[in-house]
Amino acid sequence: MVSQELLAILRCPHCVSGATRHLGEDPGRLLLVRDVWLVCQEVDCGRKYPIVDDIPVMLVDTGDKWVNTAVGDLPIPPPGV
Repeated sequence: MVSQELLAILRCPHCVSGATRHLGEDPGRLLLVRDVWLVCQEVDCGRKYPIVDDIPVMLVDTGDKWVNTAVGDLPIPPPGV
């Protein structure tokens, strides 16, 4: 499980970098869902990052795969990457 300290600093890489950076004081905040998914809280993002073997997989390409998957439909456990 991801520690609260790590969760406090992790951000969606899509929303905090380059041309896709969101404006605001703290863009790309993530919500821990069912202890194995990190879900971006930006309204227009929708990326979801799996936690595999207690390691968050924070790759934009991985988050992109889950954009159109509803939070309730995310597989538990997440597939290996």
